[in-house]
Amino acid sequence: MKLYLIQAVTCVLTLFLLFSCSDDDSVEIPVSPKTFVLVHGSFQGPFAWQYVKDQLIKKGQKVVVVELPAHGEDKTAPAAVSIDVYRDKVVSAISPLEGKVVLVGHSLAGLVISTTAEKIPDKIEKLVYIAGFVPANGQSLLDLSSTDSTSLLGHALIPSDDQLTLDIAAANVAPIFAQDGSADIKKLLLDNKRVEPAIPFINKVAVSAANFGKVAKYYIHTSKDMAVGPALQKRMVAAATGFKKTYTLDSSHSPFLTQPEKVTDILMEVSKL
Repeated sequence: MKLYLIQAVTCVLTLFLLFSCSDDDSVEIPVSPKTFVLVHGSFQGPFAWQYVKDQLIKKGQKVVVVELPAHGEDKTAPAAVSIDVYRDKVVSAISPLEGKVVLVGHSLAGLVISTTAEKIPDKIEKLVYIAGFVPANGQSLLDLSSTDSTSLLGHALIPSDDQLTLDIAAANVAPIFAQDGSADIKKLLLDNKRVEPAIPFINKVAVSAANFGKVAKYYIHTSKDMAVGPALQKRMVAAATGFKKTYTLDSSHSPFLTQPEKVTDILMEVSKL
């Protein structure tokens, strides 16, 4: 009799928890949360992921945001930075994590997550590119971007005298990265802008079918992109193998800032596929 009462009470409490939550509840607990590792692109930093990170956590997910060397608050000298250095930073963030991760890369970080997958393919469940560069073996960011006839970024870059860094005039930041953003988002980009290390732009990436090729891939296209043109995005996806599904957002280069809810929804969908 006591056992029956305990079971009945447990059942009632379970039903109460399931059906008493309103649409406004801040946290959704999934049956099996995923671990998302988010990697920012050039001229940005961890700040760019703040809205998507918060939303994923509210949905019960685990989130790790990687700060690439010489970005954000990191003090690494630009001369010491390369694509391999970026890759090693991401690998070091993933290696101690339990299980596989959903690795997300924006723009330049498309190369970074690609070479990370080449290094530790068995730690990565899925790769998600957001307006990201997708390299073939032996390609660099410069190789890919030089075929982009619609990008405003290349002509806006200002190399330093020693050729180790690249800058962008303040007036060009919002039009290139977030022309559809609010005034606050545009200010956020300006307030956090640092000069960009130049060496990773010319580093060739080594990827193989055996490692990089076996990881499931997804792409979020940005149809109003002024930094990585939509046509180049489509060409890179078409030239690569392993893409399971693509999505398109009617957004600028930085949808995680201008449309974070939509980016979060797509990431959640991808995690369940």
